[in-house]
Amino acid sequence: MTQKYLAQIYVTLRPSVLDPAGTAVQSGLQHMGYDNVERVRIGKYVELTLTAAGESEAREQLDRVCDQLLANPVIENYRFDLTEIPVAVDTAAT
Repeated sequence: MTQKYLAQIYVTLRPSVLDPAGTAVQSGLQHMGYDNVERVRIGKYVELTLTAAGESEAREQLDRVCDQLLANPVIENYRFDLTEIPVAVDTAAT
């Protein structure tokens, strides 16, 4: 039996990679008077649902999806949170 999962994926630039978009946002914030903002890094957030036989299979699939499509492993890191979506029980069928 397969299970449905919600994946929340966060893709960020590696710390050694320059982030011009983050620098621009930080500069804009400072011009707005937010001098207490010391550093801004821009990333991506992706949410998807998938079905898999189990959590380990879902994690393996997500690793492949992130590595092959959602993130550039040369310059980006990724992490994800995986949550099992409860299956609704049809009480009318019993």
